[in-house]
Amino acid sequence: MPTYGNAGSTFIDELNRLANGGASYPAITTYKDEASAARAWASARSVTLTGGITDTVGVLNQIASNIRPDWKDLAGVCNQIASTTGLDPVAALREVAS
Repeated sequence: MPTYGNAGSTFIDELNRLANGGASYPAITTYKDEASAARAWASARSVTLTGGITDTVGVLNQIASNIRPDWKDLAGVCNQIASTTGLDPVAALREVAS
């Protein structure tokens, strides 16, 4: 499986890369915090957030099309989005193209 993120990147790096379209990391001066980057990524994927959800894990679950109460934790939803298993969240997001 190809890796799209850079080795050594952080979780916030990967969320910002994905919010930026997935091909490159934005300038560090334009980085968003985790929740804002997740919401920007959802918007870029045309995911309409429902239920007033604004937190990182909630937004990622909505990106993954999970429905409450069957939401996954951070590692679980990142692996679901990346179609991987057993990776930590940042490693899973490195596997996501956009």
